[in-house]
Amino acid sequence: MSNSWIDNLNKMCMKKLMILMTGIFLGSFAFAQGQSMGFGLKAGVNFPKYNYSGSNAAYETSTSTNFHVTGYLDAPLSTAFSVQPGISLQGKGGKIEIGSFGTYTQNTMWLEIPVNLVAKVPMGNSNFFVGAGPYIGFGLSGKNKYDPNWGSVEEEFEFGKDGTLKSTDFGLNFTAGFHLGQGLLLHAGYGLGLTDLVPNNNNSDNKLTNRVLSVGLGFAL
Repeated sequence: MSNSWIDNLNKMCMKKLMILMTGIFLGSFAFAQGQSMGFGLKAGVNFPKYNYSGSNAAYETSTSTNFHVTGYLDAPLSTAFSVQPGISLQGKGGKIEIGSFGTYTQNTMWLEIPVNLVAKVPMGNSNFFVGAGPYIGFGLSGKNKYDPNWGSVEEEFEFGKDGTLKSTDFGLNFTAGFHLGQGLLLHAGYGLGLTDLVPNNNNSDNKLTNRVLSVGLGFAL
């Protein structure tokens, strides 16, 4: 199977996902007209890593530490379900320990557009919520850092066809937490990247994808 055929298939899937996400966003907004819509802001710590899968090996890097900030709209579908489209800054990357030689860390920043379907379960004065949905991400910046025993070296890199990583990422995200009194949110999430991030990958059996565990606080109106 040729790499160009795979690239064309990926592009077609990306377009369909973008159309679907746009449709969900507009549909939820139209449905929620006349109902009480809410807004929220979430922020916290990310623990990202890379997952590598190949024909001969599969492994995950160590986690690095980064951050996230997300603003979202809460469009109710019923008393128990809502659609939450949003816009998010997501710090990702991974870390590799190279024995006695030091540590190699890659940090990336992505602009993401998630669309989650969220279920809410009343628990006294609080709500427990759980949700999932797709996201599309666009690479903004990237930096490689190498920390050998004798010093530290950092360099920025580019996204895109001729860059270090592809500039677009698609995947699924999962979220859960508690909506406490006065609008306070406690939340955790997991991002499952589906896009192979290696540009011009001629081996369709090899794949490098994002994985992100996150925790944080937020406020909902």
